Amino acid sequence: MENIQEIIKGYSDKFNSNLLELFNTTHGYEKKTVEAMLYSLTNGGKRLRAFLVFETAKLFGIQFEKSFRVSAALEMIHAYSLIHDDLPAMDNDVMRRGKPTCHIQFDEATAILAGDGLLTYSFEILSDKKTHENPEIRCNLIQRLANAAGAYNGMIAGQTLDLYADNCPKEQKNESLIKHIEEMKTGRLIRFACEAGTILGQANEEQFKALIKYARNIGMAFQIADDILDAEGDPKLVGKTLQKDKDQGKVTFVTLYGIDNAKETANQLINEAKNTVDIFKDKAKNLKLLADYIINRKY
Repeated sequence: MENIQEIIKGYSDKFNSNLLELFNTTHGYEKKTVEAMLYSLTNGGKRLRAFLVFETAKLFGIQFEKSFRVSAALEMIHAYSLIHDDLPAMDNDVMRRGKPTCHIQFDEATAILAGDGLLTYSFEILSDKKTHENPEIRCNLIQRLANAAGAYNGMIAGQTLDLYADNCPKEQKNESLIKHIEEMKTGRLIRFACEAGTILGQANEEQFKALIKYARNIGMAFQIADDILDAEGDPKLVGKTLQKDKDQGKVTFVTLYGIDNAKETANQLINEAKNTVDIFKDKAKNLKLLADYIINRKY
């Protein structure tokens, strides 16, 4: 069997080498913020969301050059969310991927601006004709990414619930609430990655629905795996402070049902995800390998 980690690394290396071409050298007052943007954007990371854009688009014959800019925009949104998530007012983390978080490496104000800069630059990238010659496709990508990252039914909504769910009445801290948090907090950007592939590839309705179901399942499984790593992972491998969910009283599958049940739930989600993409036959091989990797990873 092919090693999905090697496949992802090969893609990640290619992605990273192209990423720097999107940033111009600057010497003005804005230099510090741009440096902080690049620090966080290039500070490790597996590029799983970018890889998902590439793999789903490839199902429809779309190659790297045609999906790269969409992947880059998505990674900018993800990096911005991590910068802000690590701030003292949020999770108050000092380490991310084994290195100082953005506000520790620079300062809090610069970190906020760097996050804002990545957020806005992502949409500048998507709106450019270089991303796609068809303006309708560009607008569709912009609208869906804005929705996926937003405060109504997107990542920000999930982060908001994650911050304040511990204040909910005990009877409301149930599986339904956890699924809602985890689907939005992590799952919405993963879902966008698959949506983007279908938009670029102009998928039919059956193909679109299959990939959205796949994305929703692996997105929730990804967050459950993160919760499990927080509880029993190796801090040196994970590269950040662990066991914070329990200490902060956060509601997760692990804190509510225990690690064994959380693992069982994640495995069920992954098996459903793999079955969903059977319609693509051998073309979906890497998507299935990725699904297994998501719950077996150590960081």
